[in-house]
Amino acid sequence: MNRARRNMLGMALLGAAGPLLAAPPRRLDRELAAIATDPACELASLSVLAIRAGQVSYAYQSGRRFIGHDGLPDKPVGPDTLFRIASISKMMTTLGLMRLLEDGKVNLDADVSGYLGFTLRNPHFPERLITLRHLLTHTSSLRDDAGYSWGADVALKDVIDARMFAANAGPGEYFTYCNLGWGVIGTVMERVTGERFDRLMRRLLIEPLGLQAGYLPSELPPAALANLATLYRKRTVDTEVWDPAGPWIAQVDDYSVKPPPAIDRYVIGTNATPFSPTGGLRISARDMGIVMRMLMGQGPQLLKPATLSLMFSRQWTYDGRNGDTADGLFHCWGLGNEQFPDETETRLVEGGGFPAVGHLGDAYGLMSVFAFDPKRRNGMIVLVGGTSTDPFGPANKGKYSSLARFQERILTALYRGANRAQLVPNNSA
Repeated sequence: MNRARRNMLGMALLGAAGPLLAAPPRRLDRELAAIATDPACELASLSVLAIRAGQVSYAYQSGRRFIGHDGLPDKPVGPDTLFRIASISKMMTTLGLMRLLEDGKVNLDADVSGYLGFTLRNPHFPERLITLRHLLTHTSSLRDDAGYSWGADVALKDVIDARMFAANAGPGEYFTYCNLGWGVIGTVMERVTGERFDRLMRRLLIEPLGLQAGYLPSELPPAALANLATLYRKRTVDTEVWDPAGPWIAQVDDYSVKPPPAIDRYVIGTNATPFSPTGGLRISARDMGIVMRMLMGQGPQLLKPATLSLMFSRQWTYDGRNGDTADGLFHCWGLGNEQFPDETETRLVEGGGFPAVGHLGDAYGLMSVFAFDPKRRNGMIVLVGGTSTDPFGPANKGKYSSLARFQERILTALYRGANRAQLVPNNSA
């Protein structure tokens, strides 16, 4: 797709001629800038986008997508800056899988062994099938304890063993967040299509919506690669020592010296984990807004309403005994998406008012939120490219949720200033 056509499509999908905030957004700009530069937890970079009533109402970026060193200059974050969005990638992968479901290539309740070409069973519960529904809801009994990503020369059938399964709960019985399940899902998608996962997702999701995005940096278009954010922490990579007074240390996606490595030798359908269906999508907040608006029924539709209804229907709810909530972070789940009822333990904004579905992400310093209210068609996207202090340390603990305090502050500011605010028509072309 040429640049001009993509820009036209992007403007149409983002509602460029839609409503804007009635008041100038400078106050919200200042509020977000103060959060990003707060010494308690400084942010390396920040990109946010808000949607109200199905239209983009606000966008903001700050910080640096690349922090200069050795004579290389700083590069600021802009509207087109791509971030590795971590586990929100799982929800994007699910959208691709749902397209395969509509095409009749997969069944959510079939034995995944039939798709994989090898038997996948919890050896402690060998009589129980493991299904895509189990994998999508983190109830498969697979665990991450012995790893969940391997090189392109490794086959899943050769590495998944008894160490990777729970001994105390079989498939369908217990929720434990599991990245390995998404490596299995990606491999199933390859097996039923004969296409490499990253290129399959390009066909199923990226190209139909005109996105500049991808799961493998070496496959990104040059302009997108040039806009890719390096992720940082003020923490060493290996020893994991934080130093808020020290330098920002690149964690991933620093291609200032060497280009990203390609994957040339790979047997499709053996192991999709090198393409990271679990966390590897690189995409901008602006293009994530295109996906979010599509989920709200705005713009070109990739999936039937009934399929989206199924995807976002409640599949698992914590009852006090049936799952690991990760210190209160997980309470409700759909198919490949987390759910945030507007209740005390799952509230996203201070004071409430924003029941939502979506996903969170946390990896290599990136902390991300993709959450929207399907009924009111309000949504928020937050991408943070790194923190100066431990976001889960006592000083950064959330005030009313399991999120970091700076995430609570950003979401509450966006909701009050861009979701809840009165809007007026934008007549500028």
